Amino acid sequence: MQYGAIKPAMDAAGVQQDAPRSPSKVADNADAGPEAAGLGQQPHDAADADGDKQRRGGVRGRLSAFYERNIGLFFVFLAQTFGSIMSTAAKLLTSGGPNRFHALHIIFVRMAVTAVLGFLYMWHQRVPDFPFGGRDIRGLLLLRGLAGFVGLFGLYYSLTFLDFADSTVISFLIPILTAIVCYVWLREPYTIREALAGLIALAGVLLVARPPFLFPRVAAGSTKAASDGVGSFVVDHPHGLVPTPPASPAQRGFAVLCGVMGTFAAAVAYTTIRVIGKRAHSLVSVNYFASVATVGSALIILVHPDLKFVLPQGAMQWTLLTIIGITGFMLQFLLTEGLKREKAGRATNMIYIQMVFALVVERVIWGTTPPPLSLIGAALIIGAAIWLSLQKNHPPVAQQKPVADEESSLLGSQGVGSLRA
Repeated sequence: MQYGAIKPAMDAAGVQQDAPRSPSKVADNADAGPEAAGLGQQPHDAADADGDKQRRGGVRGRLSAFYERNIGLFFVFLAQTFGSIMSTAAKLLTSGGPNRFHALHIIFVRMAVTAVLGFLYMWHQRVPDFPFGGRDIRGLLLLRGLAGFVGLFGLYYSLTFLDFADSTVISFLIPILTAIVCYVWLREPYTIREALAGLIALAGVLLVARPPFLFPRVAAGSTKAASDGVGSFVVDHPHGLVPTPPASPAQRGFAVLCGVMGTFAAAVAYTTIRVIGKRAHSLVSVNYFASVATVGSALIILVHPDLKFVLPQGAMQWTLLTIIGITGFMLQFLLTEGLKREKAGRATNMIYIQMVFALVVERVIWGTTPPPLSLIGAALIIGAAIWLSLQKNHPPVAQQKPVADEESSLLGSQGVGSLRA
């Protein structure tokens, strides 16, 4: 036994009990207050504060990541919204009664605004080889501008006699026709799948156009309906803001032909952009497009016996022309910003929302609903374009930021990627 040591008591089960605490020590701890009692809790409080900061930082980080991940997609969505507004204003001007505008008038106004703004921007930014580009590629740049001008004319002219939704869906032929042009010009591979997609899209175009030699009953019915002011649509005028302009089967067929011609020209313009590559700044290419379209439309208006420069009649036409100028520039700007930040596949999928906009606009403004044949044709064209874009999977490379236009917005992953090259 050791002296001076207190042997701890044992309970009945033989478990050693703690030695009794001194009352004075208990009182000292109680009198010390929360400072002494909280010494062991300070690390826990600090940990809780750090946890709150991390949670707040985590929320901000997730919001920031969500913004960075989707802002490009949002810009593409806004671009398509402005594009639909611009096309709606163009159709209202080209089919709005005796004082209606010709497609060339609209091209002149819209592209003149784009050319002036593009010229000023390139001058301010001191873009290389401004404004004509390098001597060795000026011919290609001129071809790009001419093809873009023809493509834009085909789109706007088709709006004169075609329904808004049908004119929109024809533009989705661009990636399919681009594959053919690249095969002929650049000797790129043209696969069986691409050929099959082209045939499917062609069937869709025939369903949209409904030529009389293939659909005689539909043509006869649409002619009779046109005499009643209905056209080839199921119309409910009380729910529309503007009456639908009638169009004969011949006018409708010619408008479809112009639309297809426009998509082919747009495919040529895109292929020319690929041939030019990095030898010219993208803004120089876009400005060639705008300048050639402005000069070309002005010359045709001057020499054509049935056309002349006209001033808008009334506040409505002035407003529509202003909308076309502003929305055309916003389409160009937002599409460029969106494709800078977004992957090609997601951007392409967002572009097909144009069809939804077109159907809504048709119903709200003209009070019309596409017939079943047009809806089936639209499904075939869009399905073929999506299927073709899914086949174009190229490995990512370090690329230049693009400046987009209407053609590139419909070219799928191949088109966007190539524009960046």
